[in-house]
Amino acid sequence: MNQPTWSVHAKNLPEHSRNPIHTDEGGKAAGFDGALVAGVTVYAYLTNPIVTLWGVDWLRKGSSIVEFKSPVLADDLVECVTVLDEVSLNVKATVNDQVRAECHAFMEKPIQEPSPTSSIELLETEEIHLDADWGKYGQRAGDDHEIYSDLGVIHPAVWPSLANYVVEKNLVDGAWVHTRSKIYHHDLVQIGAVATLESRVINRFKTRAGDRVIVDVSILVNGQKVANIEHEAIVSLDK
Repeated sequence: MNQPTWSVHAKNLPEHSRNPIHTDEGGKAAGFDGALVAGVTVYAYLTNPIVTLWGVDWLRKGSSIVEFKSPVLADDLVECVTVLDEVSLNVKATVNDQVRAECHAFMEKPIQEPSPTSSIELLETEEIHLDADWGKYGQRAGDDHEIYSDLGVIHPAVWPSLANYVVEKNLVDGAWVHTRSKIYHHDLVQIGAVATLESRVINRFKTRAGDRVIVDVSILVNGQKVANIEHEAIVSLDK
C-alpha cells in the first residue's frame, strides 16, 4: 500500500565537514559533483514517514536496515516514497526519480543482532552527553516531525551518527563513506542523557571502492542497552 510522499531539501550539518567528502572541495576531489550529504542525514529523512505511520512504538522497539546506493548532494530535493506491506515499511529516498537510499523498517526485530563473540577488534569505550545539539539532530538536518520535541526524546538518526563518531575516531583514513546500517531500538532516550558506547570491529575486507569495515556499536544509558547498530563504511577510498 503506497503512502504519501514526504520531501525535503538535503543539507549537511556543520559537524559533517570533519569528513572531507561532505565539503564541495572534498566531494569533487573524490570524483563527485559536490559535497555528499551524510548518510545519517539521509537516514533521518527516511525515518520521517516511518514515525508518521508507526509513532513512538517504533522508536521504542523497532528496527531498520538502511542502504545507501548512490550519493545525495547538498541542496538535492529528496522525496521519500513509502510502501507498507504485511511485514515491513519500505521507504526509498529518491532524487529526480532515482533511488539514492532505501530503508526497510520493522516494528519488531526479525534481523539478528551480531553475536558478542564475533569481535576481531575491541575499540575504546566512550561516553557521550546527548545534549541539545544531539537532541535536535533531526530538526537541524531538516526532519520537521514534531514527536521529538513533544516527547523530548532523541532522534533515531543519532544512533548511526554515534556509530559514525566511532568509525571516524578509530578507523578512517581521509575521506570515507557510510554505506549501510542495521539499527535496533531497545528503548526511548531523553535529551540530556549520557550514552555509553561499547564498540568492536566485526569484519574488515577490501572492495574495488576501498577498504571496508563493519563495526558493532552498543549504546547504553544507565547501564541498559537502548540501541544497537551494525555499521558498515568504506574507510579508505581508492581513487
